[in-house]
Amino acid sequence: MKSNELLLDSFGRIREIVATTLEGADDESLVRRPAGTGNSIAWLIWHLSRIEDSQVASAAGLKQVWASQKFSGRFDLPLPERDTGYGHSTDQVDSVQAPPELLIEYYEAVHRQTVEFVKTLGDEDLDRIVDRRWDPPVTLGVRLVGTIADCLQHVGQAAYAKGLHPSHG
Repeated sequence: MKSNELLLDSFGRIREIVATTLEGADDESLVRRPAGTGNSIAWLIWHLSRIEDSQVASAAGLKQVWASQKFSGRFDLPLPERDTGYGHSTDQVDSVQAPPELLIEYYEAVHRQTVEFVKTLGDEDLDRIVDRRWDPPVTLGVRLVGTIADCLQHVGQAAYAKGLHPSHG
């Protein structure tokens, strides 16, 4: 197996869990916050989509799907366009509301851009430095694995939150 095939499989697993988590979800279940203060399913799916979008686009030298395909306007959130959800307050988490169809459409568009980029990668590409602000500097391989890890955590949290509601158990 080539490295890019392993990465494609990993991103594909995120996609599968996003789809399963959003399947049958209604607007009420999407904004319900576990224990009243946890992150909602809508926020978690939006956030992981924004993280994958921003991290992969930056590493690939591409425009973010959020802006280039006008998802920022379609979501119409009271947040800056470049916001990814990092450090959000409880009010900001509450502000992220969207129907499941829009959440899946945005994630699918991000996933397509990710797949098209990762398909082009050879093993030697993964050693390319993409962020010198860290010590040691971050390589493309480390950035992609970190993005996968973050997205898997958040989609797992969203799936768990869905399972907390009796009608989605």
